[in-house]
Amino acid sequence: MANNKEPLQIETKKEPKQPKQKASTSTKFWVAIAFGVMILFLLILVSSIIDIGERLAKIHEYVAYGFYGVSFLLTYILIINPVRIILVSPAFSIETVMDDKPTHRRYQTYKRVSKNLMERDEISQTEKDKLALALNNPEALQLALNEIYNSTMKKKMNQVIMKHAKTVLISTAISQNGRLDLFTVVVVNIRMIKELVQICGFRPSYKNLAKLTINVFSTALIAEGLENINLNDILPTSTANMLGEIPLIKPVMSSVAQGITNGLLTIRIGVVTRKYLFADSKELSKKAIQKGAFMESLKMIPIVVKDSIIHFPQKFFDMFKRNKDEESTEF
Repeated sequence: MANNKEPLQIETKKEPKQPKQKASTSTKFWVAIAFGVMILFLLILVSSIIDIGERLAKIHEYVAYGFYGVSFLLTYILIINPVRIILVSPAFSIETVMDDKPTHRRYQTYKRVSKNLMERDEISQTEKDKLALALNNPEALQLALNEIYNSTMKKKMNQVIMKHAKTVLISTAISQNGRLDLFTVVVVNIRMIKELVQICGFRPSYKNLAKLTINVFSTALIAEGLENINLNDILPTSTANMLGEIPLIKPVMSSVAQGITNGLLTIRIGVVTRKYLFADSKELSKKAIQKGAFMESLKMIPIVVKDSIIHFPQKFFDMFKRNKDEESTEF
């Protein structure tokens, strides 16, 4: 059986001049595309806010003003501030490779990452002590970071990914509005990326952040388009006709399919983010990273679906249980 551990090695951004120039050009290209995507999303958001505001203005102009104020506040809290947190985080170019002893440059970066981890609550005190003891030994520090990454960090990051995928799955399955699904997917994915960055204490490079931005917006557009999904297009005719005879089953199945698809795409974005932060040297190409992320998504989505099925009805029943308890106390 193949070993799933990914030994950690950290590369600083200092590279030979020629490759650096090529990377710089590529980075500018991706950042420019991501900037255009962000502008397009903001235009869609502002257009939707103005449209709702105009309807509210028919009730009273102050109702519209209040809505605009709340919308601006929510936009800052849910979108602008998480993006700000991501951008101001330090950036490291991290790769996991099988061999190669740490150079002096990598050792200095190991120390920076280790000190960052020791100041945070994501790892246990025992793991912090291991880092402190290995801080003056490059190879021991590399081994300690590798162990922490495989035993703690990766697990925590996967938990964050599945938590947000479950949120997207339930939200978009319940929602019957494509535009609302678009905003939900964008907000939840930004929050997920922010939490992954906060767990690690650093962010991907601007180039990879730009790619993530494009992935998030593409997923959101897919989520909006799924609102018009027709089960007749994806199921055999006989099966679709049989489901059509059962009351309400087709709308429910359609909503569930939307939620699962959006949850799967959210997991994929989360795994790609994790791989940009801790990328296996064998998966540095775009094609390999995307393939690896998709395979991991397929493994995680059954767990997310199971948790969603379990927790959503439980919350629904708990709500009625609380109401019954309140009524019984009144009597």
